[in-house]
Amino acid sequence: MKTGHIALRGVAEADLTVLDRFATDPDVAGTFQWTSFTGPQARRRFAEDGFLSPASSAVAVTVDSAVAGLATWEAADRGGPAGGCFRISVTLLPDYHGHGAAAKTYQLLVDQLFRHTRAHRLEAFVDSEDLAGQEALEKTGFHREGLMCQVTWRDGGYRDEVVYAILREE
Repeated sequence: MKTGHIALRGVAEADLTVLDRFATDPDVAGTFQWTSFTGPQARRRFAEDGFLSPASSAVAVTVDSAVAGLATWEAADRGGPAGGCFRISVTLLPDYHGHGAAAKTYQLLVDQLFRHTRAHRLEAFVDSEDLAGQEALEKTGFHREGLMCQVTWRDGGYRDEVVYAILREE
């Protein structure tokens, strides 16, 4: 699969069927088991606010107009002004892995958030074994800040995560 034209757009009701695959198909959820905005929870949230709110939001990632995944952000203000920091994430369907789509999606999301919000800092947390995820963030200009030991649960045990961030002035 070639990367094609990648875009971000609001989630439409018709997209929910594709996004349900993250909750129902282990091959789609992947090794690192991304679980946000899936299943019945996703449909409730879509009905409430279309996945757009000041606290957390998600948009569809499209490749050549086909839904390829989700890009998300949530407030992580750390005591600073509201909207000063967001924790971001990108998850793609398996067909879109390994072709640079994640890095291009992260770049689009970073550009959007720095252009249309007052965010000073964007951060991402990646499983310490997710080398492709780390590479995508580094290609986008994120820098590795540190390691959070045994912070998430996966495969019957606690897992480490790597913290990445990018500042508006970078």
